Amino acid sequence: MAQFQRTASVSTPAGASWRDYYELTKPRVVAMLLLTALVGMCLATPGWPPWSAVLVGLFGIGAQASAAAVFNHVIDWKIDTKMQRTRHRPVAEGRVSQGAALAFAVGLMVSGFIACWWLNPLTAWLTFASLVGYALVYTQWLKPATPQNIVIGGLAGAMPPLLGWTAVTGELHAHALLLVMIIFTWTPPHFWALAIHRRHDYAKADVPMLPVTHGVGFTQTMVLLYTLLLVIVGILPWLTGMSGWLYLVGATTLNLVFVGYAWRLKTQSQKGIAWQTFKFSIWHIFATFVVLLADHALLY
Repeated sequence: MAQFQRTASVSTPAGASWRDYYELTKPRVVAMLLLTALVGMCLATPGWPPWSAVLVGLFGIGAQASAAAVFNHVIDWKIDTKMQRTRHRPVAEGRVSQGAALAFAVGLMVSGFIACWWLNPLTAWLTFASLVGYALVYTQWLKPATPQNIVIGGLAGAMPPLLGWTAVTGELHAHALLLVMIIFTWTPPHFWALAIHRRHDYAKADVPMLPVTHGVGFTQTMVLLYTLLLVIVGILPWLTGMSGWLYLVGATTLNLVFVGYAWRLKTQSQKGIAWQTFKFSIWHIFATFVVLLADHALLY
């Protein structure tokens, strides 16, 4: 927390609005996390899970994921001011003080933990561990220290399906870990495509992302290899009997298209391919979990 300004106060700068606080929570990212958590909830039971578990679980997971995002804004404020993509964020631009953002994050964290605890302690502690993994382990330590930051730190972002599963059942299960593996394998090529597109930004901010430390060519190769690995990981839910043919066909098609984008990224010098790959990767993970849900609905 050494990066926090000593002059930060809990008061909010004049002009801060609810939209600034909403932006602090990274709502689009949290919405995607909640989708994967919902799929974990649904796949944990043959039918529709109890409404109480769904509503309370999504609130608790969402609140703690939002808190992690706010902590990220506070910890990364100096880096954010140096990057074109992030320099207009509320804390970086001074629209929300660091103290006010911290108070907001703590409120979200506590309310989310209480909601998850109401369901079961396992979900509460796993969700809190994910928050710590993203806000501290990734943002505070790994991001400025190693180009493998997103590989190691990506585990925190891959946890929501497991959290959704435990919110309904109160137990860990190997099938839930398969869902985690899908997101864990998807995260590096997703983020490295963005890092290639924004490599000059990361270099200017002195963040050791893979394209900065090892070059674009090496990063393109790693994106391709990880997408190939994703094809293999994507088959596991079908091989284990967790999902049926609809998932196998849908997920394999999506994964092969992702490989196609990664191949273009590696073999073509056309401007904008990295950005196209990044944008497709977002739709890829969204569609993969929608197919998982549709397949489960057909099976049960």
